[in-house]
Amino acid sequence: MLFDPLKIRSIRFKNRIAVSPMCQYSSIDGFANHWHLVHLGSRAVGGAALVMQEATGVSKRGRISPDDMGIWKDEHIEPLSQITSFIKKQGSVPGIQLAHAGRKASTHSAWKGGKTVPVAEGGWLPQAPSAIPFKEEDQLPEMMSAKDILQLREDFKSAAKRALLAGFEVIEIHGAHGYLINSFLSPLSNHRKDEYGGSFENRVRLLKEITADIRTVWPDELPLFVRISSTDYSEGGWDLQASVQLSMILKTLGVDLIDASSGGLLPHIKIPLGPGYQVPFAEAIRKEAGILTGAVGLITGAVQADEIVRTGKADMILMARESLRDPYFPLRAAKELGVDIEWPVQYLRAKQA
Repeated sequence: MLFDPLKIRSIRFKNRIAVSPMCQYSSIDGFANHWHLVHLGSRAVGGAALVMQEATGVSKRGRISPDDMGIWKDEHIEPLSQITSFIKKQGSVPGIQLAHAGRKASTHSAWKGGKTVPVAEGGWLPQAPSAIPFKEEDQLPEMMSAKDILQLREDFKSAAKRALLAGFEVIEIHGAHGYLINSFLSPLSNHRKDEYGGSFENRVRLLKEITADIRTVWPDELPLFVRISSTDYSEGGWDLQASVQLSMILKTLGVDLIDASSGGLLPHIKIPLGPGYQVPFAEAIRKEAGILTGAVGLITGAVQADEIVRTGKADMILMARESLRDPYFPLRAAKELGVDIEWPVQYLRAKQA
């Protein structure tokens, strides 16, 4: 059931509702601030079992925008630790999504237009597996060298160490939505001729290496998630079959849950949007790869979320926009489903209203 606990390694999630990572574009030089404390903290107050921090840059060059959250230097740790401490005090688990934007880097924040930030105006040159821009009008990304890839691996590993020091209890590797790792996975964006391109085995190599690197510094008792785009929605691209195969490999490397999203690699792709449209991906990966999955994408109601978990389509529900609309969705959902859960003592006077 939606409000049954879930234990992964040593971590007990009090229910199956998670706050999905959502970019806030509200940082200066990567630092967390009061906005992030209130934003993430209120979702913990609202009863989510897991509160996942937005895509957080493992390097300054790996940011989507100049306003992205970061964890590329030790000075970022202290303000993040204030957030994780508050989340834990509410009985929730703090998680962080580690990310590199790849060829989608150096763009303005969404509400500033989302267009490329030129180098002359404080932007930077994006990196990618191949020198192929996301959009034709975007700046040409730099094809990563072997040295760049080694540095990237070290950046993810160092970020994981900092995440542990900051008090996070779940790491999610961002391998979706057209960002760097996803662009290595897909043959549509990866045209390399070396050991990181060509065959399926070569295209998944980077994610395998990053996963193994993180597991050397991330304690065995703490969960590790990976978010993937289950399909590119384009002929000749990454598809569900490849996602199942990848998930089986990641399971052997210490990954505990696949966060099954989709799309984002190519512009102008028509995605068949609808309630729970990505749930079939989570269900197929769960059954065929034998790994826990998280369902995400237009999941907006208590009955809908409960049905997904109850019928074995996914093990966890990751809510994004609905969590923005209603930080207290879990409290409301429990009442709607007739489940008695603990409320913050400060809010008890409203529980029976």
